[in-house]
Amino acid sequence: MSRPAPSPFYTLRGAGGPLNTLHFSCHGGDSPLLFSGSGKGAIHIWNLNTRRTEKIVEGHAGSSVIWVSTLQATDTLISQGRDMQVCLWDLSESRSEVVDSVWTGSVGFCQCSMLETSPRNYLLAFAGQQSEEIKIIELPSKTPVCTLVPDAKLGMVMCIKLWQPDSGPGPLLLAGYEDGSVLLWDVTQRSKLSQAKAHPEPVMCLTFDTKRLRGISGSSEKKLSSWIVDRQNNLQIQECVTLVNPGVSQLCIRGDGKLLASAGWDHRVRVFGWKKLRPLACFSTTLTWCKALLSLTTRTPKKDCWLLDPRTSGSACGQYTTRGLTLAEL
Repeated sequence: MSRPAPSPFYTLRGAGGPLNTLHFSCHGGDSPLLFSGSGKGAIHIWNLNTRRTEKIVEGHAGSSVIWVSTLQATDTLISQGRDMQVCLWDLSESRSEVVDSVWTGSVGFCQCSMLETSPRNYLLAFAGQQSEEIKIIELPSKTPVCTLVPDAKLGMVMCIKLWQPDSGPGPLLLAGYEDGSVLLWDVTQRSKLSQAKAHPEPVMCLTFDTKRLRGISGSSEKKLSSWIVDRQNNLQIQECVTLVNPGVSQLCIRGDGKLLASAGWDHRVRVFGWKKLRPLACFSTTLTWCKALLSLTTRTPKKDCWLLDPRTSGSACGQYTTRGLTLAEL
């Protein structure tokens, strides 16, 4: 007999607007924090012990916040807004002020991607002013690293993922484009390594398993497309997963590499086994379509969670409502 669909675990309310993005951090204390960016420009910092908002910061002039992250070595928050700005926030000693910013020039919805290169240095990739270009800079110095532009007309860059291979001198970047192509870039050499046509429609989202060198992408169509990066850094399309309804806005692989979750335009979060892409669970959000997912790994070995409640060792998955975030056990 199959297991019933996951039931709500608890709901964080009070975001004041539709939620676009999530980020989890345990840095700097025992209380796990959840950062959420809203469509009204506010960033809520939630304490997952008390399940209440600790702080609300606003720095994008009311424009939608589409991505948030933190620098693990410092008390620095990074946020990306539709105002074409990436803001760096100082959260140390109860402060909440913008200390620096980067102008992207992009009016699209492509989220930034960040990669730690040393304890206090990071690469930040973002869509540039020209719709097809990707810019990469080093933080905190903001030193330009490179600009990546495909030779062919692939349309707007839709999603990006920086990653560091186990073998090789420098980082690589995966990018999904408007024409449905996925490209693999060598950041150090500033060159394209390979390209594959993953979808007939724009690539709305992608995620990548750096241990298995396997990725998956979603589009506005009714399928997910999986692919691998072989030893010669060639992208090869693998199997596809057919969905009930079209449209996927986000994909996420759990930290232990066993589960994949998709956020659908049909208000549903679907969970698959990552190895064989076998459907495992499906549960519905309320009022609005699901925009994003978050996968977390606890600091306790062998306890991997989607969203962490410190009182449990189980798994949970977050789903968006219009003004709140619901957690559901898996």
